[in-house]
Amino acid sequence: MRLLPGRLLARVTALPAIALSAWLLVAFPLLVLGQFTPLTGLVLGLPAVVAACALVPRLLPDPPDEEEVPWWPVAAVLLITVAFAAVQIAYHAEALVIRRDPASYAMYTAWIAENGFLPIPTQAELIAGDDPALSYQSLAHYQRDDVIWPQFMAGAPLVLSVGYWLGGLDGMLVATPVLGALGVLTFAGLTARLVGARWAPLAALILAVCLPQQWVSRFTYSEPLAQILLLGGMVIAFDALSSGRALTDRWRGPQTLALVAGLVFGLGVLVRIDAIRDLLPVVGFVGLLLVARRGQALPLLAGLSVGVAYGLVAGYGYSLPYLEYLSDSMNPLLLISAAVIAATVALTAALWRFGLPHTERVLWLPNAVALAALLVMVGFAVRPLLWPDYGHGSDFTDQWVASVQEIEGLPIEGSRTYYDMSLYWVGWYVGLGAVLFASLGVALVLRRLTQRRDLQWLLPAMLLVWTVTTTLLRPAITPDHPWASRRLIVLVIPAFVLFAVWFLAWLTRYCENSVRHSRTTSMVRSLPAVVAAGAAVALLGPGVVTSAWGIMGYRQDVGTVAATEELCASLPPDASVVVVDSGMAGNYMPLLRNVCGVPTAALDEASPETVDRVVRAVHQRGRDAVLAASHWEQLDELTDSEVEPERHFHVVAQMDPSTLMEPPTGHWTFNGSVWTAVLPATNDPA
Repeated sequence: MRLLPGRLLARVTALPAIALSAWLLVAFPLLVLGQFTPLTGLVLGLPAVVAACALVPRLLPDPPDEEEVPWWPVAAVLLITVAFAAVQIAYHAEALVIRRDPASYAMYTAWIAENGFLPIPTQAELIAGDDPALSYQSLAHYQRDDVIWPQFMAGAPLVLSVGYWLGGLDGMLVATPVLGALGVLTFAGLTARLVGARWAPLAALILAVCLPQQWVSRFTYSEPLAQILLLGGMVIAFDALSSGRALTDRWRGPQTLALVAGLVFGLGVLVRIDAIRDLLPVVGFVGLLLVARRGQALPLLAGLSVGVAYGLVAGYGYSLPYLEYLSDSMNPLLLISAAVIAATVALTAALWRFGLPHTERVLWLPNAVALAALLVMVGFAVRPLLWPDYGHGSDFTDQWVASVQEIEGLPIEGSRTYYDMSLYWVGWYVGLGAVLFASLGVALVLRRLTQRRDLQWLLPAMLLVWTVTTTLLRPAITPDHPWASRRLIVLVIPAFVLFAVWFLAWLTRYCENSVRHSRTTSMVRSLPAVVAAGAAVALLGPGVVTSAWGIMGYRQDVGTVAATEELCASLPPDASVVVVDSGMAGNYMPLLRNVCGVPTAALDEASPETVDRVVRAVHQRGRDAVLAASHWEQLDELTDSEVEPERHFHVVAQMDPSTLMEPPTGHWTFNGSVWTAVLPATNDPA
């Protein structure tokens, strides 16, 4: 079979979602069984990935004959992907000390990659038993009885573990830059299918240069993996629906692709629990397929159900304390999901006999839908003036926001959520031109869909419009940047870029048609190219400026890997670590337990009497007691100067700032130290 550029672009852009889904399908059951090891991954996971990558792409249809794809878009997309990966690897962060979410994912990954099972045992029997002065819970790690459950969902750690197995901490930390690059590649594939292959490089480049895409790709966040799965689900669903299959037709390639698309979509819940909200339009779309008697409907539903089941088992079986913490938002989401499913079943049954309504016959409706879309965007634009948002529901978040407001010289309103600024956040990172083009683009797309034209846009439009609207209404995240920008990067910013590029393509074709049907000079005939080039620069420029002048010119937490390795090497083989500094316990306990592999606990109140009692209990178990604190004076006082404290972990590095009313620029400083005092068991007089 001849390797055509269109065929290559279609297959290579679908591969990331196919490969990662195959890995997750095998890896999560291994974790459930407590057998998630490099050997089982090699024996079971690798063959699954190879088989999926060898078989599924063969089912992908070729681009339409009328679309002659040249080689240059393929080469440009691959070059952008490789360049993005190289830059992000060069600037990858070393966030291992838990202060925000990246290190939480890193510690989750380190534990399952080293041990292959959950939950994490407290190992209290190796420290001081059930001594009431000790605690084992820390940031992003919840204690329940005698075990510890890490925060967040298992999907991203299951993938990052491959990097850990191949290269230790460094391998884990560079895995996410690769995932970020694959997200850019997958987005290029979606653009090629919906807009055209020649526009895919521009869309990929706009996404690649924007700050949030670069930023999340430098950390061990879950967003790059979620982005691949949700965008990849749309890519594969597009291909599955490109040929008509009836409900009664025999099972063939389109049905298989629909099954795969459903799996890819559903496994997004294994990565991020809030993907349940994003996938609600897919449920409604399945109902539309059933009403249309499309043979892809049931396979898509089956795959979606299996993928979501994986996510629910992971959430309620292995992240239950985390979901309990999110109960104020999770419980309403589950109720809304049940209502959507019930409404879809009822409407599908009602429409089964009579078919879908002919919206194209209502002459005023398409224009009304387009106008409504524009009015919604105007509403988001004027929202800060009319409806400023308040109420985090968390005293800690209120205090943090107030501290950032004080730094920026803003009025102190700790309860201010800044959710009303969400559209402006998008504008910071992709530019107001992209916001304007995207607004016009989505209005035209919805107008054409109402006219029953461009139906290949139906699922992407349903999913993206729903996600953009609900996310901009309530981002549900601490509003300081760049940290809040991660809420936008999975689907919101890709949606704005996709609709903006579609509108630019439409505008270019409109100009071409106008020039073609008029008598013009050669200068006027160049108008379409001038419009396309000028608009492309306008779409690219703001993202480049925000990234270049922002926070993309340095690495965060540099030196943490080396300091961690030195700290772990300094601990005796039979060490039991007791953190006597409550201010640092939550940040460093997971590092000591999950990476260094030593039993670790924290003292709630480190009085000399309590420390002496706990140390004696450790020594009675034949283990060396190690006291840890952030300052040597505290250890010197607790040991009566009998042991010389040593500092084996010391990092002074750049870290990202926090801003509320402008894009992030400059940097803050991270200063982390761990002092230890080793009290060998042989020195205990008892």
